[in-house]
Parts: sequence; C-alpha cells; structure tokens
Amino acid sequence: MTALKKSLLAAALGAGALAFSSGGALAAIACTGDVCWHVHEHYHYPATAHVVVHADTWHHGPKVVIREHEGRGYWHGDTWTQW
Repeated sequence: MTALKKSLLAAALGAGALAFSSGGALAAIACTGDVCWHVHEHYHYPATAHVVVHADTWHHGPKVVIREHEGRGYWHGDTWTQW
C-alpha cells in the first residue's frame, strides 16, 4: 500500500469516527410557560414543573423570554429551581 493510500484511508477512518462520536449530543429548548432555556442533557422534569421540551430547531414567538442557566433545574417565573 502506498503512502498516499495509507494517508487517505487514515483520513477517512478519522472522519468516520468523528462523525459517529457527535451523534449522542442533545440540543433542545425547554420551556415553562413563556420562559425557555437551552438544555444539553435529557432530564426527567417533575410533572409539577410543567416543562415542555422542544427540538433545537423550534422557533418561539415574540412573547417568549430566553433565559440561560447552568446545571440541572428549571425556571419557575423569575426563579431557577435546582434539584
């Protein structure tokens, strides 16, 4: 096998591994009422939180407020509830 073929094979294998390694990432938008935030992991929110999770491609209306927060939890009005 020539050096060029080995290089092309290595590049193809590397690109394939990279493509499959990013398949498990989650990007979504979670909302409680008109307050939404981005989530990067799948959480089971308490039923009392009334959280609705949308795909990252979801487009919100003009009344929706996007608030960000690190960690596991949800917005309830202006308060971040962490668990």
